[in-house]
Formats: sequence, structure tokens, C-alpha cells
Amino acid sequence: MSEAAESCRVDVWLWRARFFKTRSMAARFVEDGRVRMTRSGQETRLDKPSRAVRIGDVLVFAIGGRLTALTVSALGIRRGPPAEARTLYCPLENS
Repeated sequence: MSEAAESCRVDVWLWRARFFKTRSMAARFVEDGRVRMTRSGQETRLDKPSRAVRIGDVLVFAIGGRLTALTVSALGIRRGPPAEARTLYCPLENS
């Protein structure tokens, strides 16, 4: 599989997972440095919407005063209904 098929832009993924109504809102959220990603034990603050997210990455961000911590379980191919969007991630127990 190619690198493009194994990863997805973080703004696109957040939009597909229905955390944001529009992709531009997701991109602005990431640009503001409000998303942290942990991959292979290394935590990084994401600063560009073009950063790639992969299956198994852990994302932490706050929306509406609630801290959200989740593991990316699928990348998705479209922005589907809420039930489909919930299959893209698995919430962490301590969030």
C-alpha cells in the first residue's frame, strides 16, 4: 500500500469523523495548535492541517470545554452519517 493510502490529512480526518462541520473549521483548529498527536510514544503538537494521521495514532484536543482523547481506528473514505463517523475512532478510557 502507498503512503497516501495509509494516511490522511488531519483536517480531513477530523471533518470525516464529524468533530467539525467544515473542513476549513478543522484546518483553523489545527493551525491554532490545539491538537496533540502521539505516534510511537512521541507526542507532537500539530501545527499544519496537512500533517498526516495514521491508524493507531492518538489525538488529544479540547472542544466545547471537553477534553477529547481518542485513537484513530480507521481513516474513512467519505464524510458519512454519524454512525459511520464513530467507527473512525475509539475513545480512550481516561478521557
